[in-house]
Amino acid sequence: MTGPRYTPLARSLPATVPFVGPETQERARGAPFAARLGANESVFGPSPKAIAALQGAAGDIWMYGDPENHDLRAALAAHHGVTPDHVVVGEGIDGLLGYLVRLLVGPGDHVVTSDGAYPTFNYHVAGYGGTLHKVPYVNDREDPASLFTKAADVDAKLVYLANPDNPMGSWHSGADIVAALDGLPEGCLLVLDEAYVECAPEGTAAPVDADDPRLIRMRTFSKVHGLAGARVGYGLAAPDLVLAFNKVRNHFGMNRAAQAAALAALGDTDWLRHVQDQIDAARTRIGDIARENGLAPLPSATNFTAIDCGADGVFAKAVLDGLIERGIFVRMPFAAPQNRCIRVSCGTPADLDALAAALPEALAAARRRSPEC
Repeated sequence: MTGPRYTPLARSLPATVPFVGPETQERARGAPFAARLGANESVFGPSPKAIAALQGAAGDIWMYGDPENHDLRAALAAHHGVTPDHVVVGEGIDGLLGYLVRLLVGPGDHVVTSDGAYPTFNYHVAGYGGTLHKVPYVNDREDPASLFTKAADVDAKLVYLANPDNPMGSWHSGADIVAALDGLPEGCLLVLDEAYVECAPEGTAAPVDADDPRLIRMRTFSKVHGLAGARVGYGLAAPDLVLAFNKVRNHFGMNRAAQAAALAALGDTDWLRHVQDQIDAARTRIGDIARENGLAPLPSATNFTAIDCGADGVFAKAVLDGLIERGIFVRMPFAAPQNRCIRVSCGTPADLDALAAALPEALAAARRRSPEC
């Protein structure tokens, strides 16, 4: 009796996922977290209208969702001043990244990203046999010029750039991104991940023509809209690229309840502004907590703040471990020198009170392990 005959590529890959979830960590520690501040979810929750839409769709969950996502695509098109032919909807940005890589990347094809940037993109590239090239951050920001120069050097088919950036929270103006596009090599597609753009200052979104074939912009309902568990993302791109997704996407991947919730969330601009205000207040509080403990919060255009722990990655990991031990779930960048930081998602006042109580103890424990810090 034989088992499955995996492809050589599949045999070469580790059986891992890009992130260790908080639930996994809770099971390992045998207790729930007191504050869930590591996954960049919106603890402020979705719009009440979105919740009502989810509840209203529950009785119809026996039906598949509309495989064309017609109503949601039409609403997104109207929201962005484009046509539905410019909009593709999928199972979060993660799902769309997987489809995009499947469309464009095969064994030996070259792809460029920043060292330390969103690892799920790298996971998809590895899964389809692409060769990944990384460039360092510049002043804690992803650097378009470095990315595009490397893309030209290796004849890359894809470049990944997040604006605003995860995990650092840094950002470029949309106008600067558009200007940098002149350096994108011919035949290379820019994946512009704008997952956090609703958290960012005015002018951060790239003001590109909807028919520009050089890029696809990715957006999500997982952050400000508070629907991370519903898995709704979308891309804005030229119609030819959007149409190509139909070759590979899961046409029933979007369940009807998620579609209904996203449609309702999109229309609730009052709730969007409310959450943006909560994020702004939380970022301020996180910064205050950091400074009270002698640490430096980095400027952020996202729903989290990176905190410079003032030493190296070993010390930052000790601080993170100390917070985890005290029931505070946070994460940190994994590439130097950004790994000198921990990353704290925006939370409720109670969440941040718990952080404020735990951080001095975590720092003291980390310093006992590393006296030179």
